[in-house]
Amino acid sequence: MGSAVWAGISGLSSSSKQLDVIANNIANVNTIGYKAGKTFFADVLSQSISGGSSGSMQVGRGVEVTEVATQFSSGSFETTGNATDVSIDGDGFFMVNDADGGTYYTRAGAFHMDSDGYLIDTNGYKVQGYNFFGSSQNTITDISLKNVQSAPQVSTTFSIGANLDAETVTGETFNSTQTLYDSLGAKHTLDVTFMKTEANNYWGYTAKLDAVSASAQTYSGLKFDTDGNLEYVYSSSIGTPTITTAGTGDATATVNQEGQLYKDTTAAIVLTRGADANTWTITGNGGYANMALDLGTVGADDSVGIDLDGAGGNDITFALSLVWAAGDTISFSIAQTEVAPADINITFPALANGATIGSSNTVSWDLAGTTALNISQYASTSVMKSLSNDGYSSGLLKSLSIDKDGIIGGFFTNGQTSSLGQIVLADFDNPWGLKKMGSNLFGETVTSGASIRNVPGASGMGSVASNSLEMSNTDVATEFINMITAQKAYQASARVVTTQDTLMQELMNIKR
Repeated sequence: MGSAVWAGISGLSSSSKQLDVIANNIANVNTIGYKAGKTFFADVLSQSISGGSSGSMQVGRGVEVTEVATQFSSGSFETTGNATDVSIDGDGFFMVNDADGGTYYTRAGAFHMDSDGYLIDTNGYKVQGYNFFGSSQNTITDISLKNVQSAPQVSTTFSIGANLDAETVTGETFNSTQTLYDSLGAKHTLDVTFMKTEANNYWGYTAKLDAVSASAQTYSGLKFDTDGNLEYVYSSSIGTPTITTAGTGDATATVNQEGQLYKDTTAAIVLTRGADANTWTITGNGGYANMALDLGTVGADDSVGIDLDGAGGNDITFALSLVWAAGDTISFSIAQTEVAPADINITFPALANGATIGSSNTVSWDLAGTTALNISQYASTSVMKSLSNDGYSSGLLKSLSIDKDGIIGGFFTNGQTSSLGQIVLADFDNPWGLKKMGSNLFGETVTSGASIRNVPGASGMGSVASNSLEMSNTDVATEFINMITAQKAYQASARVVTTQDTLMQELMNIKR
């Protein structure tokens, strides 16, 4: 008779424990990454009332709770506005380390950056993974973005997308300006000035970096076909001047603006000295109908400047020396080479800050590559359509993103992006053996086995999703049903106890 009391009491105890589990599940319905528990029962060892070995005369001794198993099914996913909020779609756990280096496992991916640049969870524990910079690139460690900065990239190429008006008057210019970057990330202003030559479809150009003219360039101008498309790049140069003099006069030529040296005829350019030092005349213009002279210091055989198109500005300057006489001449020709569109290398003098630009201060104008911007000559207003170059300054970290493989990408203030690190996940042969540590954390046990670690999406690991959090997997409707069942079981067990008490009371009344 007494065993019924103990069976009833075991029912009360077990149902009470089940209610504890249910209450805990419901209480954590809004806990990020929470995994609900499920109560499992087993009957207590039975006794035989016949004394034999047959199982047909056994009476149970009640019930006991054998396990409260964690249910690792996925919870629902909630979208957030934080890029470092991460959920796992599939198997695996995030790894976080406490201040002592102890490792815990969690499905709660509410992460953020702390003041020291570490990626941490809501407990302040550091998320584990790979850093793609520094000395720990191949080691699973604390993910740190401290002092992350985008290094500058020197400008080595640039391109210009523009239209040059075909009806531009000879000598008129059109200017393009863009920013280039040196090896230290400092900005420099590149000015490319196009000038219409006297010949149809020919444009010379000059390049300056921070108002300093280029020291050399592989070609000096552009030629367009009758449809306005770039047909050739050309280079022009002058040969050694031929001097005829009754005295000892000598002249050294300096080309000031190579891009305007276009040779439209085979005729030579001839300058003749007059009766005094300030009377030089053009006796052969070489096809440059608007050519003009700019004499040097008045009263001295100092220099003679030649403005080929007459638009202002010397294209060629002759430094004069020794003795010149009336009738003496300087004669020279302009050589012209045209080739199919090709990239133009422009060399600039050394930079004042000690940095370099391009390759040894030579920058390539991308005119013929697959990434070259289109430059044309149509009968419409000269306009700049686009500019590009491959350099940029240094940049500070502005925002983060995390892709499905757990790679943490950084967006920097210089417009560049870079992969900074990668979250690593852990899984177990027996995740049901993990121990709940509180604060959404699990601990490794002998029963769970050692953790298996890999990046998201590899070797059975789930993928991760940014701007997303895994919510509790508690099913409230199921828990309410379980609660009713547990309540009824508790009431029934209590009724067994009271009924047994009544029977025992009747037994006690026999002696009266």
